[in-house]
Amino acid sequence: MYWEPGTYYAPGSIVEYEGDYDSLLNLIPSYHLRPSLQDYSAPHLTGKQQTPSELSLTDQDHAGEGHHQQQQQQQQQQQQQQPQQQPYTPPRPDGQSVDIHHEERKKHWYDMDDKRKHELEIGGGLLAGAALLGGGYAAWKGHEKHEDEKKAQTWALQNWIHDAEARTAEYRNNGPRSAATWILNKASAALEADQPSAYPQQGKDIPREAIVVGKEKSWTLYISRAFFEGGIQVGKASEAFKKGAVIGFKNEEIHLDTYEILIGDMNGLRWVQAEGRLNVANLGYRPVEGGRENDGTPLYVAQAPHKGVVHPGKASEKLDGAYIPYDGGEECVKSYKVLCYA
Repeated sequence: MYWEPGTYYAPGSIVEYEGDYDSLLNLIPSYHLRPSLQDYSAPHLTGKQQTPSELSLTDQDHAGEGHHQQQQQQQQQQQQQQPQQQPYTPPRPDGQSVDIHHEERKKHWYDMDDKRKHELEIGGGLLAGAALLGGGYAAWKGHEKHEDEKKAQTWALQNWIHDAEARTAEYRNNGPRSAATWILNKASAALEADQPSAYPQQGKDIPREAIVVGKEKSWTLYISRAFFEGGIQVGKASEAFKKGAVIGFKNEEIHLDTYEILIGDMNGLRWVQAEGRLNVANLGYRPVEGGRENDGTPLYVAQAPHKGVVHPGKASEKLDGAYIPYDGGEECVKSYKVLCYA
């Protein structure tokens, strides 16, 4: 029966009111004049009845609440047992025992006096950097360089790695600050010692946030950059490459296992069409920082089609098109796109 105001109901009758079933127990004489069953809500007047479906749902709710509380207690105990995660700190270069100020790292090797050069050679981690050069990281025709030129290259290489480590630490600790971020990807010491089975192949471990440019055969192509011959060259990366990254330089392909890879969110980026020598003002959007030539000329991130595949590469105001590393050399593609902030 549905409750209706002003209607007589015998004590003990079960009526439906607003979706609930109530049993009228010890009603006062004026019960039939009340406008609403809510006036009889005192426990001695009404007793709420539950249908079988309501009973089962209520039991499930209580069981779910108990399970949820148990899960919360377990999670709190686990959090208390687990040590607090410490902020990521970039490693200090091997052999570095003297402090190098941030502003000093912007200086060219030749701009420092002989005393400071000597201090940096002995305690500034320069020897560790020289080992990288000697190990083939950036020793392209290194035997043709004078000793002081090798030191200048090592100093610049070390500063690039330092800056890349700082960017990576900022990203790991605080997350991305823009739609595009360069982070360091490098091989472990064991890999450099030709022991690939002992440690993970970090140079080939591509971050899942890395920006995808295209696919070649069965592998994916990403955007990389690395210090080389006094500049920072833009190239491509893939888990299929023998060291992880490839850059083009003077019509040669250079394979590297220590490089930066570009990660980002394409919702905040766009590819903008360009032709021939790049005119940044004509893009209409701000291009993403790529790298630079050893003379300081800015390089920008490009993508260009070649033989049915879209490849990452570089473009600048001095290049006749986008240059992509390909098949042991470089290819110049006149019509290409430049990565810009949306």
